Amino acid sequence: METRELRYFVAVAEELHFGRAAQRLGIAQPPLSRAIGRLERRLGATLLHRTSRAVSLTEAGAVLLREARAALDAVEAAERRTRRAATGSAGIVLVTKAGASGELLAKLLDAYAAEPDAVPVEVLLCGIGEQVGLLRDGRADVALLHRPFDSTAGFDVEELDTQAQVAVLPAGHPLSVRPLLTMTEITGLPDLPMARWPEPGGSYPAGPGPEVHSQTQLFQLIELGRTTVILPESCRSHLSSDLVAVPVIDAPEITTVIAWPPQSRSRAVADLVRTATRL
Repeated sequence: METRELRYFVAVAEELHFGRAAQRLGIAQPPLSRAIGRLERRLGATLLHRTSRAVSLTEAGAVLLREARAALDAVEAAERRTRRAATGSAGIVLVTKAGASGELLAKLLDAYAAEPDAVPVEVLLCGIGEQVGLLRDGRADVALLHRPFDSTAGFDVEELDTQAQVAVLPAGHPLSVRPLLTMTEITGLPDLPMARWPEPGGSYPAGPGPEVHSQTQLFQLIELGRTTVILPESCRSHLSSDLVAVPVIDAPEITTVIAWPPQSRSRAVADLVRTATRL
């Protein structure tokens, strides 16, 4: 299969409409339809159910969509990393969510910098849920991810740290003086609906709470008494005197991992991972 064919199929599978997919690709609809038909004949599988009113994926189509996305990501990553190598850049790029794992990240960078063969490390701070895409498409070489929120599928990983979670409340709220809380108590507050984080595709889950896109915005909304959130306990170091963190005894633990593409042969990435696991 050619990458062009995979891009055509992904566009149709995501749009579920040949006209919109053709417009997205910048081509006419008839060549797109013919290309998908040739792909189906070559694979010996029906990838799409077509009616006069709708297009839907078959089971085989759903498998190809998942695999095609991964293949296209790998091609894009190869192009980016090759261009970086051609410029003579000896450094590596580490991506992490802004405001997350700050203490661990600082220790890791200091420890790695002391290694005799250390190379420069560019730290790329990103928004919520963006690390996986940046690592997958080659803009980053290694990432700090947080399970169960971030998917580690398709990456090699090493576990670094596990934390309990706390509810962040405005100081003065009746629950802020409690020694412990439960998930039911914190998620059922009518006066403090849970903040809504963006999902991997960029959309927000339904709910009454405000949409948030940064930690700074989130903490300000909590201070104003508009929302609450459950975060890893390391967030305590970022809280102002107007915010209180209360342990949530039945919240799932958060595991920080260092992740890298399995096909990576970078000695610098391997050295950084070894340094992280020693910490």
